[in-house]
Amino acid sequence: MTIEFGQADSLRRIAEALERISPAPAPAPDFAQATVWVWRGAGERLDPVTRVSRVPLARLVGIDRARDTLLANTRRFAEGLPANNALLWGARGMGKSALVKAIQADIEAERPGSLHLIEILREDLPTLGRLLSILREAPEHRFVMFCDDLSFDKDDAHYKALKAALDGGVEGRPPNALLYATSNRRHLMPRDMIDNERQTAIHPGEAVEEKVSLSDRFGLWLGFHPCGQDEYFAMIEGYAKAWAIPVTPEELRAEAVEWRQTRGAMSGRVAWQFIQDLAGRKGVRIDVEAPPAARGAVAAS
Repeated sequence: MTIEFGQADSLRRIAEALERISPAPAPAPDFAQATVWVWRGAGERLDPVTRVSRVPLARLVGIDRARDTLLANTRRFAEGLPANNALLWGARGMGKSALVKAIQADIEAERPGSLHLIEILREDLPTLGRLLSILREAPEHRFVMFCDDLSFDKDDAHYKALKAALDGGVEGRPPNALLYATSNRRHLMPRDMIDNERQTAIHPGEAVEEKVSLSDRFGLWLGFHPCGQDEYFAMIEGYAKAWAIPVTPEELRAEAVEWRQTRGAMSGRVAWQFIQDLAGRKGVRIDVEAPPAARGAVAAS
């Protein structure tokens, strides 16, 4: 069969149109560019992050047990040894995401180029398979995929893609990739949803098992609990010392109590928000990557 000139031109235009509708996957990036990345699910590409918002590990306090456990797990992984996926769950504002970012920076400082951090938005979980394919093709690197504030609502099928990526599927998760996720919920979904599944299902146990089995794919469950007043004050004082904010201990505590009362809670996030306000009023500039005096321990945020 012969194709005339006009037909060939039409076929070319059709091929170009199909290419615009469904472009070829972006090539794997040069991982020497950076060690922190953001996964863009829509374009199926990794974008490097040159300036990371994080607090140094040495200045996180009040979460010692979780810090030590996750640091040991991550260090083993960076060294090429077996390690577990981790779910950091619990109270809001107690340093879950800050800890993940701080640990990556700490290990990267110890062993340059040994560990990459990739942030994944919950909405991009259906494209996780493509990301794993890219990481599988770079076995000389180690990657921690990080999904912050992970949770699922009713009729949300995103969790099935995540389950398959963690342990399921024929290929499974590549040995050079781990997933760390943070959530306010231990089972990644509201308790009332689990109870509703149990009450309305023909086989309640099976329905609930399908929903909560996702959290079982994480080998580490690290709980973060609300802080007490002493920890809250330690956070405030550590921040004030780290950035040399000119304030007396009496003034600092009095204002910290007033701020806590207006917020109705105590946490690392509340402490950090108070310090931001105090530093602004005192005319002190804050650079979380290079504080003027980093000797004092600083709380989780």
